[in-house]
Amino acid sequence: MPLKEQKQTNRPDRPLAALFGCSGTSLSAEEKSFFKESNPLGFIIFSRNVKNPAQLKALIADLRETVGRENAPVLIDQEGGRVVRLSPPNWPAFPSAATYADIYKQDKKNGTDAARIGGQLIGHELHQLGITVDCAPVLDLPGPGADPIIGDRAFGTDVDTIVDLGRAFAEGLMDAGVAPVIKHIPGHGRALVDSHEKLPIVDATKDELEKDFAPFKELNYMAWAMTAHVVYTDIDSENPATFSAEIIENVIRKQIGFRGFLISDDLSMKALIGSTKERASRALAAGCDAVLHCNGDMGEMKEVASGCGQMSGPQWARFSLGNLQRHLAGVEDKEDESKIFDLAKAKNSFDELMAAENNSNG
Repeated sequence: MPLKEQKQTNRPDRPLAALFGCSGTSLSAEEKSFFKESNPLGFIIFSRNVKNPAQLKALIADLRETVGRENAPVLIDQEGGRVVRLSPPNWPAFPSAATYADIYKQDKKNGTDAARIGGQLIGHELHQLGITVDCAPVLDLPGPGADPIIGDRAFGTDVDTIVDLGRAFAEGLMDAGVAPVIKHIPGHGRALVDSHEKLPIVDATKDELEKDFAPFKELNYMAWAMTAHVVYTDIDSENPATFSAEIIENVIRKQIGFRGFLISDDLSMKALIGSTKERASRALAAGCDAVLHCNGDMGEMKEVASGCGQMSGPQWARFSLGNLQRHLAGVEDKEDESKIFDLAKAKNSFDELMAAENNSNG
């Protein structure tokens, strides 16, 4: 499904290669003006942007109105567990990825069923709001002594479990009309520090890293992926993956075989150095298709915009022709979401699987 025609005619046809957050629960006049002028590809939602479903729907509609594209992608981090932006009482709580791994240890079918239905139910909540992209699943393979930033966000501690559960969760999201983002490619699991705070440096050899790359290679057909702000010294000793043409071209694109739309992790994270403009331009020059800036700081967003260009060439092809657009085209043609999956049946099945897990731990 191609992007719909923009309503505004006083700016470039192609959007800026950036995805932005906003500062609050409604758009300021400055934000509206900036988004209209800069024309970012899309947006991302955080807890600070959320009061209740009606407010959030209105905010999402306003964000899309600024760029004149009704289907501009709107992203969120809704993994379940400790990484969620939508919480009770307005939205149900969902378990961490590690919970699905615990079920999988006891019964592989129950574990994969739980992950798939969990993805469906999260996807249902997002689809109802107009959110089209979920920054999940985490496909990182935890390493010994790693920082707990990944921890229970991982779908297990071995490649096969992560692949089975990550695929099931991603398929569940797609069943509900939401595109998954596999992250943090090519792998954050060995990081000894949190990349939100410091730059992780991984000294594992290329051969050792092949295991970390394996889950991403198995799911390399997904439409979206997010980079890791991690240095892998045996591949590129100077640049984190987000800034490394060597890693993006030879590892992510060739060795892993990912051909979809590649976005950076948040540019405002402390793992990265340089001005916000430099971070944006370096990520795009290295091979990211678009950059992600999350904190809603207007000054930083303006710097990002000055460091980005319009989407063009391979970037545009990967976005326009990706699985996301084709999949959403099919979903939007359906008259009601019950034709995508049976919501009541999914909830009942999920509750039964969670009850069985709780009983086994009791």
